[in-house]
Amino acid sequence: MPIFGTIPSSIGQLNALQELDLARCWTLQKLPPSIGQLNALQELNLSQCSNLKELPSSIGQLKALQKFHLCECSNLKELPSSIGQLNALNELDLSRCSNLKELPSSIGQLNALQKLDLSRCSNLNELPSSIGQLNALQKLDLSKCSNLKQLPSSIDQLNALQDFDLWECSNLKGLPSSIGQLNALQKLILSDFSNLKELPSSIGQLTTLQQLDLSWCSNLKELPSSIGQLNALQDLDLWECSNLKELPSSIGQLNALQKLVLSDCSNLKKLPSSIGQLNALQELNLSWCSNLKELPSSIGQLNALQDLYLWECSNLKELPSSIGQLNALQKLVLSDCSNLKELPSSIGQLTTLQQLDLSWCSNLKELPSSIGELNALQNLHLWDCSNLKELPSSIGQLNALQELNLSWCSNLKELPSSIGQLNALQYLYLCECSNLKELPSSIGQLNALQKLVLSDCSNLKELPSSIGQLTTLQQLDLSWCSNLKELPSSIGQLNALQNLHLWECSNLKELPSSIGQLNALQELNLSWCSNLKELPSSIGQLNALQNLYLCKCSNLKELPSSIGQLNALQKLVLSDCSNLKELPSSIGQLNALQKLVLSDCSNLKELPSSISQLNALQELNLSWCSNLKKLPSSIGQMAIVQKLVLKDCSNLKKLSSSIGQLNALQELNLSWCSNLKELPSSIGQLNALQKLDLSGCSNLKKLPSSIGQLNALQKF
Repeated sequence: MPIFGTIPSSIGQLNALQELDLARCWTLQKLPPSIGQLNALQELNLSQCSNLKELPSSIGQLKALQKFHLCECSNLKELPSSIGQLNALNELDLSRCSNLKELPSSIGQLNALQKLDLSRCSNLNELPSSIGQLNALQKLDLSKCSNLKQLPSSIDQLNALQDFDLWECSNLKGLPSSIGQLNALQKLILSDFSNLKELPSSIGQLTTLQQLDLSWCSNLKELPSSIGQLNALQDLDLWECSNLKELPSSIGQLNALQKLVLSDCSNLKKLPSSIGQLNALQELNLSWCSNLKELPSSIGQLNALQDLYLWECSNLKELPSSIGQLNALQKLVLSDCSNLKELPSSIGQLTTLQQLDLSWCSNLKELPSSIGELNALQNLHLWDCSNLKELPSSIGQLNALQELNLSWCSNLKELPSSIGQLNALQYLYLCECSNLKELPSSIGQLNALQKLVLSDCSNLKELPSSIGQLTTLQQLDLSWCSNLKELPSSIGQLNALQNLHLWECSNLKELPSSIGQLNALQELNLSWCSNLKELPSSIGQLNALQNLYLCKCSNLKELPSSIGQLNALQKLVLSDCSNLKELPSSIGQLNALQKLVLSDCSNLKELPSSISQLNALQELNLSWCSNLKKLPSSIGQMAIVQKLVLKDCSNLKKLSSSIGQLNALQELNLSWCSNLKELPSSIGQLNALQKLDLSGCSNLKKLPSSIGQLNALQKF
């Protein structure tokens, strides 16, 4: 819509007009009185007309108007009383009208109105008593009306009201006792109602209420016993009601309740035993209830419960044995229950349990042998259970287990041999198990394993030869295994392996020649393997390899000539290989190579002329190659290179004139090339060059006149 400042009076002659959209006409200050002549108009949108100060009284003549949008008309201070004549109006949006202080009493005449949005009307002080006459009103949104101090008693006459939102009405002191007469109410949002200290007992009369949101009502100390009369209630949210100390026993009468959220009720010390009567309850969230010391034994009666969250219940020391009676439970989250020392043996009776999260249970020393009876368990998280020393042999009976996370279990010394019986296991995480010295040979029996993470297992010295039997393994991460000295030759049998990470295996001196048999390998990361002296010639057989990282391999002196056989290689990173003196001429055979990084290869003196054969190369980084004196004259043959970085090549004295042939070059960085004395005149031929950095080139005395031919240059 164009941004109109004025509307011509002739607009009233548009007799067939049904929809008029003037949204975001920020300069519009008023409407012509003739607007009232639009007899067919059904929708009028004036949203974000921030300079609109008033509406003409003729607005009430729009007898066909059904939708009226005034959202974010921030200068609108009042509505004309004629608005009550809009007999067909079913939706009125006044949200974010921040200067609107009151509504006309005629608002009650809107007999067809179904939706009234007053959210974020921050200057609205009160509602007219006539609001109760809106017999068709189904949704009333008063959220963030921060100056609204009370609701009129007539609010109880809204017989059709289904959805009532009072979120963050911070000055509203309470609810009228008549609230219970809202016979059609299905949803009541009272979240962040900071002045709400209690609910009227009449709340129990809301027999159609399905959702009650009291989250962040920080001053609410108790619930009325009448809450148990809410027969249709499905969702009760009490998140962060930090002053709530207990629940009434009548809570157990909520026969339709499916979701009960008590997260962060930090003063809640116990649950009533009647909680076990909630036959329809599917989700119970007690996370961050830091004063909760125990669960009632009646919790085992929750036959429909699927999800139980007890995350960071830091005072919870044990679970009742009745927990095993939760026949429908699928998810049990006990992460960060720092005082939990053991699980009851009855845990094994949870035959429908799919996820068990015990992460950060720092006092948990062992698991009961009954854990092996969890036939449906798919995910077991024991992340950072720092006191866990061993797993029961029964762990191997978990036939459905797909993910086992034991990362940061710093006291775990070994895995039971039964681990090999986990036929469905796809992901095994053992990151930073610093006391783990070896893996059982049975690990090779994990026929479904796709990902094995052993990063930072600093005491792991070797892998069992059976590792080669993991025919489905796609990712193997051994990064920071500082005591790992060698890989078994059987590693070459991992036919599905796509990613092998050996980052900072500082004691690894060589790779087995069998590495070349990894036909599916796409990424090999050997960065920071400071004792690695050479790569096996078989490396050239890795036909699927796309990324090879060799950063900081400070003892690597050369690359095998077979490197040129890596037909799929797209990225080769050799930065900070301080002992690398030259590249093999076969490097030019890397037909798919797009990025070559040689930064900080301080002993590299020259590049082979074959570098020009890298037809797919887009980026060449030679930063900080302090011994590099020149580039080969063939450099100009690199037809699609877009970025050439020579930053701080302090011995580079000149560039080959062939550099002007780099027709695709967009960025050339020569900063801090302190010995560079001149640029070749051919530099002006770089028609695509957008960025040229010559900062810190202290010996560069002049630029060639051809520099003016760089028509695409944007940054110099």
